[in-house]
Amino acid sequence: MIDMFQFFGDEILLDSSVLHERLVADAAERGLLDVAYRTVDSPVGPLLLAATEEGLVKVAFDRQDHDAVLAELAAAISPRILRAPARLDPVARQLEEYFTGERRAFDVPLDFRLARGFRRAVLDHLPEIAYGHTESYAQVAAAAGSPKAVRAVGTACALNPLPLVVPCHRVVRSDGSYGQYAGGEEAKRVLLTMEAA
Repeated sequence: MIDMFQFFGDEILLDSSVLHERLVADAAERGLLDVAYRTVDSPVGPLLLAATEEGLVKVAFDRQDHDAVLAELAAAISPRILRAPARLDPVARQLEEYFTGERRAFDVPLDFRLARGFRRAVLDHLPEIAYGHTESYAQVAAAAGSPKAVRAVGTACALNPLPLVVPCHRVVRSDGSYGQYAGGEEAKRVLLTMEAA
């Protein structure tokens, strides 16, 4: 218990990092940690990673406003959210491997509760698009079972709660141009260029 404190002259100061670690451990032990999160640096900017007990539930780019994303997760899943990096260590490690060219596909449990219906069908197809390859919105619509739902594919990609891990950046316009991306067009360009190298 003494490691929780720092002695400073006649005062005893609580070490907030130790207290936070204890809070996370106690919450997890009691089943009160519904969503764990952490941030990681990447070539496309800081990424927010969030996971439930079931698996990775959210990846968000800095431009999506991480505080707003956490508020959305609190409303959609549970307000019991804590910064608990350890739960996300495997995802962080695999993202690092991806960005250094050592990994081409992700192998972590995923929680798809934020995507339903046709959007989920689109997300189920996206990992089938091989590293270094792309498909058009029309090709993805056909693969997801609704060839005329090209715009709905665009919406599914735009609202993908798990970009990078579920590679919506590999979906491009029929003319080969990038199209929109939650991380921004520059991030999409960086990812596709990296994968094509």
